[in-house]
Amino acid sequence: MGDVRVRKASLADAGAVTGLVAALLSELSAGQNDTPRAVMLAVAESLLSGDGLSYAVFLAEDGAGRPLGVATLAEAACISTLGRFGTIRELYVMPESRSAGVGRALMRAVLDHGRAHRWSRVEVGAPSAEEWPDSLRFYKREGFTEIGPRLKFRLA
Repeated sequence: MGDVRVRKASLADAGAVTGLVAALLSELSAGQNDTPRAVMLAVAESLLSGDGLSYAVFLAEDGAGRPLGVATLAEAACISTLGRFGTIRELYVMPESRSAGVGRALMRAVLDHGRAHRWSRVEVGAPSAEEWPDSLRFYKREGFTEIGPRLKFRLA
């Protein structure tokens, strides 16, 4: 793959970010994602219009400015991590751009962001190793170690 550029996304990128996250959700749910695109776009616009201190988005593009991938990050804090840390909430690379360094470029931007904000670590909730072995291999190749499964409880 040619030139890959990663930059922090802005409000003007909400449509591209939404499209990439929608593609991620579609792939993870085998096309069963039923969240309306307009709702996702409104959330993306709201998050991207914030101060950028607790939420950040990185967009990977080719030399012509076409979106290739996205990484979204949220900041959290707790005593056991000795303060602030980041969590990768979404990471997606277009299928035709995989194994071309796009994921690695996004990861470099994520980790640089964490270092700049003096985070103690970056965590990620990887999908099932049985269903998505390439994803788990990618994170391990990038230096991540397993810390256990994540669970969720829907409030709304």
